[in-house]
Amino acid sequence: MAQRSLHSRLWYVFLRYLLQLTAVLVYRIRVTGRENVPATGGVLLVSNHQSHLDPPFVGIGCPRRMNYLARRSLFRFAPFRWLIKSLDVIPLDRGGIGISGIKESLRRLKRGEMLMIFPEGTRSYDGRIGRFMPGFTALAVRSGTAILPAAIDGAYRAWPRRQTFPGWGRIRVHYGEPILPAEIAVLDERELSAEVERRVHECFARCR
Repeated sequence: MAQRSLHSRLWYVFLRYLLQLTAVLVYRIRVTGRENVPATGGVLLVSNHQSHLDPPFVGIGCPRRMNYLARRSLFRFAPFRWLIKSLDVIPLDRGGIGISGIKESLRRLKRGEMLMIFPEGTRSYDGRIGRFMPGFTALAVRSGTAILPAAIDGAYRAWPRRQTFPGWGRIRVHYGEPILPAEIAVLDERELSAEVERRVHECFARCR
């Protein structure tokens, strides 16, 4: 992908400030651990998944631009398609990221950007953290980037999956200490996945 235009960058900043205002006024959001977000370099942010509020609310606390993944089915609704395409969202195939999605995700990580992923694969049914799907660490391993564990709490109560529209609530987000490439290099896939999951649970406990 070519370097983003000034218009694209300003649009992202505008939406981030708008969401931050909404998060503070409506959801009394509190974000902690910002000092743990790496200032430069590619970062794979790994978080639990409670509701549709997670992607924007976990992302707005980061001082850097976030890259997102979205199911291809969301691109069918014209107004939402326009919005997510304006934010360079990467399409997510039904069975996973898909070859094209993996290539684009790796391209952005290698370019030194941040990418958010939810390894549970779906929103929580009860607000608790579900089992992580295998293979999500491959993006960090193949791109040589850091992994930033994070967690959100309160989003499930505000917008559970059985509810059509979001309600009120109080949301907390915490960013944990990153797992750096040197640490990642000495762990096999199972060990790395377990360590990331452990740290996400720690972040979740901090939110509570």
